[in-house]
Amino acid sequence: MSKKTVVIGASTNTDRYSYKATEKLKSYGHEVVPVGIKEGEINGLQILTGMPEVKGVDTVTMYVGPQNQPSYYQYILGLHPKRVLFNPGTENPEFQSTLEKAGVEVVEGCTLVMLSTGEY
Repeated sequence: MSKKTVVIGASTNTDRYSYKATEKLKSYGHEVVPVGIKEGEINGLQILTGMPEVKGVDTVTMYVGPQNQPSYYQYILGLHPKRVLFNPGTENPEFQSTLEKAGVEVVEGCTLVMLSTGEY
């Protein structure tokens, strides 16, 4: 089942995990919306900048460190995702608590590993 996924912190740098996750999510048949600070493209998908409106979001996967997350709090809450996945290094107890209070499932895990093991 396809899960519409917003990748926060998307980058055109092929060494970045956000790039690899965007590619892998797409290859697994998920609808992917890469959001980053610089325009560009990942495997045919345009990286959207700013806070683009996205409807029907299942998952937000975080590739932005906790120190850079506050500017995204209201945006992510406004997407009304079913869950937010905090990849290694992006864990943020303050925001995770806010999400849980809003009824959003919080997952600490690696998108790439979860896809590979069928847990996504």
